[in-house]
Amino acid sequence: MSGAVRRVQSGSPWEESFGFARAVAAGDRVLVGGTTSFKGTVLYGEGDPYEQAKVAFTSALEAIGEFGLGIESVIRTRTYLTHARDVDAVGRAHQELFDAVRPVSTLLVVEGFVDPRILVEVELEAFRG
Repeated sequence: MSGAVRRVQSGSPWEESFGFARAVAAGDRVLVGGTTSFKGTVLYGEGDPYEQAKVAFTSALEAIGEFGLGIESVIRTRTYLTHARDVDAVGRAHQELFDAVRPVSTLLVVEGFVDPRILVEVELEAFRG
C-alpha cells in the first residue's frame, strides 16, 4: 500500500477550468472521475449510447493503466445515462468489458450533462492491494 497520493490528468479542458484530475491513487484505491466519450474536443459515438459507453469505459481503463492496473483491478463502476431507454445498450457494453471481472455496479438516469450530446458518463474504482 502506497502512502503517497498521485494524480493523473487526461487533458480534458474541464480538468483545468474546474480544477480536477481524471484519476487519483490514494492508498490501495485508484478512483477515476466522470469520464465521457470525449477525446479532446471530439465526441465519439454521437447519438449511440453503446459506443459512448465503450469509449468512456476504455478511457477510464486507460486512466488506471497509468498506475499499472488493468481491468482485473476494477472493483466498482458507476454509469450515468440521460435516457432509461439506453439501459440495454449500455448494459451490453458494460457486460462485454467487465463480464469476467464482475465489479459492483450502479447505473443511474440523470437529467443531463454539460454537453447535451453526451448520453453516458462513467466512473471506476480500482484496487491495487
